[in-house]
Amino acid sequence: MFIDLMRMTTRLVTGMFAACAALLCGGAYAQSAIYKCVDAAGRVEFTDVKKSGCKSLDLPGSYPAPVRRAGAASRQGSAPAPIASPADFPRVEATAQKARDDDRRGILNEELRAEETKLASLKAAYNGSEAERQGADKNNPKLHEKTTSMKDDITRAERNLEALRRELSNIR
Repeated sequence: MFIDLMRMTTRLVTGMFAACAALLCGGAYAQSAIYKCVDAAGRVEFTDVKKSGCKSLDLPGSYPAPVRRAGAASRQGSAPAPIASPADFPRVEATAQKARDDDRRGILNEELRAEETKLASLKAAYNGSEAERQGADKNNPKLHEKTTSMKDDITRAERNLEALRRELSNIR
């Protein structure tokens, strides 16, 4: 009997912890419902899986997942529909917008060239340090830390290049 009481208490505490976590991290759990289930032995369980005999909890700060519209499935592969601007929203002339886009493209191209140069120098430095690793130096923790840092810098520069190229492709 004591063990059953302990199990029930443990499940109740675990369930309450899950419910509290859902409340505190409202944004993380906002898309799923939380259910309170009581089995035949009177044990309480909180879950995000709907089972028979479970009741949905109405938690403050949570909101249901948005309902998909009927036409949404057919448009998934296409570009999203443009959002209409309010009538009183300030407009920019086409020539002014083209000049802005050209300026933006020029700035991004400069950043792209600088990042490519940086990546090339990082790779050259990394390859040079790999050549330095010989014999007993292979297990040197400081050298290992240095090369790991260099690898991270190279990865970061490659991601920056990808982001800049993606941004350039988005300019009209």
